[in-house]
Amino acid sequence: MSRIDPEVVCLRDRPDLIPRVFAPELDAVWPEFMRQDRTAMLYYGEAAFEHYADCAFAALEDDKVVGRAFAIPFAFGIEDRRTLPDAGWDEVIRWGHEDRILGRPPTTMSALEIALLPKARAPGSSLAMLNALKRCARTKGFGELYAPVRPNQKHLTPQTPMSAYLEQRREDGQLGDSWLRTHLGIGGEIVKLAPCSMTIVGTLAEWSQWTGVPFEQSGEIEIPGALVPVVVSAEHGYAVYVEPNVWIRHRT
Repeated sequence: MSRIDPEVVCLRDRPDLIPRVFAPELDAVWPEFMRQDRTAMLYYGEAAFEHYADCAFAALEDDKVVGRAFAIPFAFGIEDRRTLPDAGWDEVIRWGHEDRILGRPPTTMSALEIALLPKARAPGSSLAMLNALKRCARTKGFGELYAPVRPNQKHLTPQTPMSAYLEQRREDGQLGDSWLRTHLGIGGEIVKLAPCSMTIVGTLAEWSQWTGVPFEQSGEIEIPGALVPVVVSAEHGYAVYVEPNVWIRHRT
């Protein structure tokens, strides 16, 4: 029997789904440490999210929420925004937040997240979510959708620089990473790296709480789910994770 892709609905039309989109089961798709990025609250905070609900989607199977997709509009090509930011995910949230506060009209949109429960991860499901974001951008009159993409398999080789990771190919010549292949397979193009796309800072005690790993010595430490090692300064009592992403552009 062929699988039916999930129904994708906009949260502006179904605000009743918002609590279910942020249910613990879906939050747990991401490692705990990734939910500690302070910048995220400019978008995900309860007071802020309402402003972006028309760029947010839920995936439904039998009326059960099994996934979510979020994006943020922002102004691009103005003043000092002539190139996509090296600080990727964090910076595009700051840009979108600033534009909203100042009343600056957006000129494009960036995806922020596509997440699916493990039981809903079948061929076509993530693509349905990505296509919903592309349609949303097109409806708003934007000619493209950008995305600071977090490659799916990069966490398996945290010591590999992202630039070298992008050189990895399958026997058929396609990129080795499945999520990057999905983006490129529907016409996306790699624009540049975002070397410091997400920055998460915490005390050693906080990092131990987030990961269950002791942070006792200075240096680099690899933790499950992280794309690169966490840098630890035991002398100063903190650790920092700086995640690289890959900027991709989709024509809408």
